[in-house]
Amino acid sequence: MTAGLPEPAGFPDCPVCAYLTTGTARLCSDCAGRTLQPLADPHCPVCSQALAPGRPCGNRLCALPEAERGFSRVDAVAVYSGALRDKIHRLKYDGAHGWAMIFGRLLVGWMESHPDQMRGVDYVVGNPTHTGRQPIQHIEAIMDAAYTEDVARTFPLSPPGAHRLIKQKQTPRSANKDLDDKRAAAAAHAAALTWTADTGDIEGSTILLVDDVFTSGSQLQHVALRLRASGAADVRGLVLARVPWSG
Repeated sequence: MTAGLPEPAGFPDCPVCAYLTTGTARLCSDCAGRTLQPLADPHCPVCSQALAPGRPCGNRLCALPEAERGFSRVDAVAVYSGALRDKIHRLKYDGAHGWAMIFGRLLVGWMESHPDQMRGVDYVVGNPTHTGRQPIQHIEAIMDAAYTEDVARTFPLSPPGAHRLIKQKQTPRSANKDLDDKRAAAAAHAAALTWTADTGDIEGSTILLVDDVFTSGSQLQHVALRLRASGAADVRGLVLARVPWSG
């Protein structure tokens, strides 16, 4: 990886790594891949959930026609566990901004190593947080970092601050709620989003919708349906972490 140079520190020791400032998306992605928990094999081609051999995916969304599901597929960098879970939490709830840069690199590294999944994508868009979110708008911070880390401008990311989807009002949170309340919160979240027309025409486009964590997919479903109702032809998902679950 780095012949004749110090070895990367490994995730989650990124803050003390010799390549914290100079590292590339591919270097950091490959390094993190040595310690992050990979997706199970086999896993669902639609939602990336682990599959029991010979059994269909237990996620109810995956059995829906795509027109009702909204998204065509959701890929994940890794499983939501251990250090990755902890560092996402630190960024999201403690405002540890430095992790946004690392996560931006991991996303771009994934994009670089998965050209088939990126083929035909017109826009890479973050699933937005409320503009007044505290301590940090973590998705926006990650997306800004991803643009910076895409030094070759290979992917259709927006420049920092120029986010294509925005959420100007707060909606109910879904954490620790029952399934019906989670679905209601997801619908309210999607209804509060606005596509900023001056950043590109959504009509007929293929959108890669980026988020931090994917569990059941209810919120991503509602956002994808909103985007398709606005004219998008295809919505795909990419998340940092896939929450493992059964049922």
